[in-house]
Amino acid sequence: MRPLIESAFMAPEQRIIVTEPLTQEAIEWLSERAIVQQIAVDEAGFDEAIVKATALIVRTYTTVDQDLLDRAPALRVIGRAGTGLDNIDLDACRERNIEVVNTPDANRQAVVEYVVSILATSLRPLPPRIHRGYTTAEWATARRDAMASRQMSECRVGILGLGAIGRRVAEVAAAIGFQVQYCDIKEITAEHRFGATPVDLETLLRTSDVLTVHVDGRASNKHCLSTHQLNQLQPNSLLLNTSRGFVIDGVALAAMLVANPDRSAVLDVHEQEPISADDPLLHLPNVILLPHAASRTATAQRAMSWVVQGVWKAVQGVG
Repeated sequence: MRPLIESAFMAPEQRIIVTEPLTQEAIEWLSERAIVQQIAVDEAGFDEAIVKATALIVRTYTTVDQDLLDRAPALRVIGRAGTGLDNIDLDACRERNIEVVNTPDANRQAVVEYVVSILATSLRPLPPRIHRGYTTAEWATARRDAMASRQMSECRVGILGLGAIGRRVAEVAAAIGFQVQYCDIKEITAEHRFGATPVDLETLLRTSDVLTVHVDGRASNKHCLSTHQLNQLQPNSLLLNTSRGFVIDGVALAAMLVANPDRSAVLDVHEQEPISADDPLLHLPNVILLPHAASRTATAQRAMSWVVQGVWKAVQGVG
């Protein structure tokens, strides 16, 4: 357990718990204004600390449910260093008049760049680096093996969920030359589509060369892509998920990929994190599993960490 950080200039009653890493700069800024304790929910001393906490700052792996709230009688504010609020029981917070703040745009660019990187790696991978002199025959073989089967301009990207990240993906994909279509439960005006064509879910699944998932964490999205939906994908389609792991039924996806070796998937988020040794997707040749890294840029991490400012304003009654 890390020590409490206290300042002579703060109101001593403001005690704020941080359960997951933030940048040191953000911690220092907050520590000039409040008593800050960095402690994970499963560390010794957390139950004692949460009783006195005015505010709680979490990231991805801390679940704020009724049980935790019941142990935090002084809690007034919860900060989520990130976009989604899936791990926070918002109804329970409303009942307690606990304000919830987050950083909705902090990691958008990082995620979009990650998606573009996956698209480029999957559809137009670089050939192996040259590290020695080649013979004429080896040079010809290397150029032959570097032949891509299709250009991005020949592919249709389907976006499931045209929210803030989905819209930016649409904008970038269209600029590269992809044909872009999307499906969303909301009606989206033309100026916010960035040239993407609205279609229903069945059309999106059947006609997209690439399906990239950007839905939110509402309960109704659990396994929204399961056996029926996954079997509608194109024969050589690429499925990409950087949103929430639970939106895809992993067992159904594994079965589909085994039965359809020309289809492929790249998953950055997973229903169980860390991935267990018995995950059915492990070791399949047509799936790539990544360690929930879409927002892992220094810039995005700094931006998400500055949720501390929103938390402090809320604690002071300014936000």
